[in-house]
Amino acid sequence: MTATAHAASVRIPVTGMTCAACQARVQRTLQKEPGVADATVSLLMNTATVTYDPATVSPERLVEAIRDTGYGADLVSADRSAFEEQEARDRAVAAEFADLRRKAIVTALVGAVAMVVSMPLMAGGTSGGGMDMADPVIRWVMHTLDPAVHSALPWLYAIPTPAIAWVLFAATLGVMVWAGRDFYVRAWAGARHGSSDMNTLIAVGTGAAFLYSAIATAAPWVFTRAGVQPDVYYEAVIIIIALILTGNAFEARAKRNTTNALKALADLQPATARVVRGDAEVDVPVEGVVAGDLVQVRPGERIPVDGIVESGASAVSESMLTGESMPVTKGVGDRVIGGTMNGSGALRYRATALGEDSVLAQIVRLMRDAQASRAPIQRVADRISAVFVPTVIAIAIVTFAIWYFSVDTAPFVRAFAAAVAVLIIACPCAMGLAVPTAVMVATGKGAELGVLIKGGEALQRAGDVTTVVLDKTGTVTEGRPAVTDVVPAGRSEARDWLAFVASLERSSEHPLADAIVRYAGEQGVKTEAAETFEAHAGRGATGIVSGTGVVAGNDALMGDWGIDVAPLASSAASLAAEGKTVVYAAVDGTLAGLVAIADPVRATSPEAVARLRGLGLDVVMLTGDNERTARAVAAQVGIDRVVAAVLPAGKVEEVRRLQAQGAVVAMVGDGVNDAPALAQADVGIAIGAGTDIAAEAGDVVLMRGDLHGVARAITLSRRTMRTTWQNLFWAFVYNVIGIPVAAGVLYPAFGVMLSPILASAAMAFSSVSVVTNSLRLRGARIA
Repeated sequence: MTATAHAASVRIPVTGMTCAACQARVQRTLQKEPGVADATVSLLMNTATVTYDPATVSPERLVEAIRDTGYGADLVSADRSAFEEQEARDRAVAAEFADLRRKAIVTALVGAVAMVVSMPLMAGGTSGGGMDMADPVIRWVMHTLDPAVHSALPWLYAIPTPAIAWVLFAATLGVMVWAGRDFYVRAWAGARHGSSDMNTLIAVGTGAAFLYSAIATAAPWVFTRAGVQPDVYYEAVIIIIALILTGNAFEARAKRNTTNALKALADLQPATARVVRGDAEVDVPVEGVVAGDLVQVRPGERIPVDGIVESGASAVSESMLTGESMPVTKGVGDRVIGGTMNGSGALRYRATALGEDSVLAQIVRLMRDAQASRAPIQRVADRISAVFVPTVIAIAIVTFAIWYFSVDTAPFVRAFAAAVAVLIIACPCAMGLAVPTAVMVATGKGAELGVLIKGGEALQRAGDVTTVVLDKTGTVTEGRPAVTDVVPAGRSEARDWLAFVASLERSSEHPLADAIVRYAGEQGVKTEAAETFEAHAGRGATGIVSGTGVVAGNDALMGDWGIDVAPLASSAASLAAEGKTVVYAAVDGTLAGLVAIADPVRATSPEAVARLRGLGLDVVMLTGDNERTARAVAAQVGIDRVVAAVLPAGKVEEVRRLQAQGAVVAMVGDGVNDAPALAQADVGIAIGAGTDIAAEAGDVVLMRGDLHGVARAITLSRRTMRTTWQNLFWAFVYNVIGIPVAAGVLYPAFGVMLSPILASAAMAFSSVSVVTNSLRLRGARIA
């Protein structure tokens, strides 16, 4: 099915997945369902995100399909907020870790006791330990412990060996049913559907060892008649399960750490808000706040919901939103964001965006979706995982055959031990975790830096960028015209005539007029309403202020009113050469002075551009402004390549032209008139989005109006890809080396075989090493 306009999307929590093969199995099952357009399954987030046709398939049917594969699945309430969903996931992860830890500890204790109890069987030389004794490490441990156990527990050696075997049988069966149950249930479910995964390898390996031991205990003559020693491997089965559970517990704890950034964001929202009801202030649950409520925030409190300040002033820390440590001054008319920290002042504000529409909820949702997404590099692991388990089973069978027919002493025992070791040591988990753990940690790190990355694909593409295209207005510059120079004509005081000009411009809606009015206010110049006002399109404005005629505009307008601008012509030409717009001012028919206005370059832009070049990137500036202004701005920030006087469609064409030349292009803009170019680029980066987190055009959203965020995003992507390839390399090398060693390739030269117990220890901790390597990204220094 292809996606249609009527497609719906659902997120389904999935439990029980432990490796890449598990993930692939659930994903294949969902993709085969009629009506499913796309299905993405995240091993780390334990979720399946499905796009489907509601007319063909229902969410309930999708849940049933997942359950049929042997994994748990449940639909979540459609009205559950991003915060509630994150809390539920945190509880589930904590419960999983607690359960695995409990089972691992209990099973390890039972395994230790079983090893001690099995000593008489080994000492007797008639049963026990054969599978492990081929390994020199295990052999040394057993021979070292045996005298100590014999001395401390002499009565143990007086118990008939059949009785000891039956006790071990009962203990092993109990461990398999209680602690190892999921391995066997999921392996059986996979077998019924013609698929296999890590659970299959564990179940076949430990199941075969248990079955062999059970027959040796109940009917040893079956083996003795065939000339095979009736050894039992109960303690090996228990310890293998214990070690695998221990590895899973460590892995669960490490995976929980990968979502710390997301959890920290979700925890920012306060539980209650102080709302003004009538003449009283009442504490209510934050869910009880409605749009329009008046909210009171005291000094040092966290702001509960988004809103607009109606009274008070304070400095608010928005570091959770932008990564910027410096507090932002807030006063009447300013917007405040839920989850940010109020400073020393008190604020009273009107609640606006609530619940899922709040900025914090949007960030949590964006990060959650990004962490659940898949990077293209994941396909490498998927291709290997698709054939991994069947290949390992085939290798185990071949290993058994080679050992059985090539050795003279205890061929069955040696062949059996080698085959089980191959099954146990193979680890598809490490490959399954190699990519998603790195993506999850990197998106969390990005959020800390004020860089929101909308998925694994965007994260990977950002590292391949070769050319960065910057929009000028609002990206390289502040995006808001400001007065840069005031030049009086003759000896007149600027404040005197500036009051007339600013009073006139109060009636205008033009951005240049707004810049003059703001500048006058900053200088403490008082203004008043103009008595008359007339706008002259493209030239300026005229009117009467306090009974005095005022003209403000370009030289053409001044000429129409018979005002000679020659005394300021030289100053005007110099300012225009710098890319500034000149506004002449005349009061009562006499030239009073000029005001130069420009969109000032962001203070951080020159250093940020230099940083991008230092990363080996080409930097291009696009703008709809004229060539002279564009060149002036480019010169200030150190950009050589400039494309000026282009409309939004022209920006798209320029991006396409660069791509046709082989460049991988990142387009950086404000996400409004730059949206088409952002969408065309290989990576669209929306800068200074502030509260507009969900800007659809941007693959990456920079919360600060600062070009340094572009360098941070690209640097983070490159480090993440490096970590991902390291993970994939070590996961692959581990299996390439571990499986042959388990099969016994070292035995002919060194007389060394790897016991299933040590194989299980290696397998259990291989995936932990991959997660730990990904966690190093949290400490990466990216300024």
